[in-house]
Amino acid sequence: MVEEIGAHMPLWLTIPFAGILLSIAVLPLMAPHFWHKHFGKVSAFWAVACAIPFIAMYGGTAVHDILHTILVEYIPFLVLLGALYTIAGGIYIKGSFVGKPIFNTVLLFIGAMLASFMGTTGAAMLLVRPLIRANRWRKYKTFVIVFFIFLVANIGGALTPLGDPPLFLGFLKGVPFFFTLRLIPIWMTAVVIVLGIFFAIDSYYYAKEDKSTIPIGDEKFEILGSINFLFLLGVLVAVLLSGIVHLPKINVLGVHLYLQDVLRDIFLLVLTVLSILLTPPMVREKNEFTWFPIKEVAILFIGIFIAMIPCLKILEAGEHGPAGGLIHMLSEPYHYFWATGTLSSFLDNAPTYLTFLMTALGKFYPGVPVKIAVHKLIATHSIYLEAISAGAVFFGAITYIGNAPNFMVASIAREQGVEMPSFFGYIVKYSIPVLVTTFVILTIIFFR
Repeated sequence: MVEEIGAHMPLWLTIPFAGILLSIAVLPLMAPHFWHKHFGKVSAFWAVACAIPFIAMYGGTAVHDILHTILVEYIPFLVLLGALYTIAGGIYIKGSFVGKPIFNTVLLFIGAMLASFMGTTGAAMLLVRPLIRANRWRKYKTFVIVFFIFLVANIGGALTPLGDPPLFLGFLKGVPFFFTLRLIPIWMTAVVIVLGIFFAIDSYYYAKEDKSTIPIGDEKFEILGSINFLFLLGVLVAVLLSGIVHLPKINVLGVHLYLQDVLRDIFLLVLTVLSILLTPPMVREKNEFTWFPIKEVAILFIGIFIAMIPCLKILEAGEHGPAGGLIHMLSEPYHYFWATGTLSSFLDNAPTYLTFLMTALGKFYPGVPVKIAVHKLIATHSIYLEAISAGAVFFGAITYIGNAPNFMVASIAREQGVEMPSFFGYIVKYSIPVLVTTFVILTIIFFR
């Protein structure tokens, strides 16, 4: 049925998907007041604009596909992201840190490693405020936050499905939990290049700083809310077990769910509630924790997940569907690395990852059930999945809108008095010279 629907689906059904992604990319910049007040209505509009004609054309099949997307993909995605956001927001790091090049570089490297195990959102929310406090005395510090976005909020999260939402969606589609460890050479090369550039820039500007303004503090190093590290470990174990343990299926509204996935999500919700109950309110107050970021993600992504269904169906049809020309053009691993990455830079990397994963599956194994096709792809053409995974995660750092933590980090920095570059200033001054150069090197080494 998948191939039949996708092969004959009209391309105009993809308009709502393009519409919601363009809305997310453009409206916060062009009409920020309208967006902040009405983004929920925008998401609902595009979801309805997709669902009504989709259901009218395909009836019960379309209803089943929408329910399947919500129950199998959207809810687990939101539960994991919410758990990581809530638990990390309950940890506060005290101490008299001084933003010298060595300290900043080590903190960024630690953040890049943590990002793969507690999520780019979790790692970014945990470390951004200590980094800002350590560099508050400095005149030149904007680039410090920008490189933090590069490494901790994006590149660092490439090694496990916990690291970044697109990899978790891949995990839900059948990509083995440990598959992304194959990205370690690519990940390490990117981290070393970007960190090396950062250390050189930080050393240059540190030499120009007025050292008499370095604060003399005696605040003892301490971690408040440390029980949340236990909860983070629980998240890792729950996700890992859900990919290893195989339990019977259950039927919910006509959708077959794996029992281990349902139990995983219930356990993640329990961990989230325990974090809220057992973390002293003072800790979240120090972190200036609010629920708005996760609320925004929940509202926007329900629209995205629904609107992208026709796109994925078309791509699943492979070269026999309306997107056959596009699929035929994508032939080399670097095509997938740059195509996935370019869209992930300006749109959203989670659905973009799924789009090109389905493109690769449609190209090599059209009509084959997704989870079976994923394992066949890994066995025969794993470099393509590596390219898609790296592109979706790495390129999210190119713009503020490439990944959800980017905006959150920039917003926190502005609130703390750090002058952040404009949308295009970020791209021209930092992303193009640093990241694009790095990705060209990665292409030459790994994806030719």
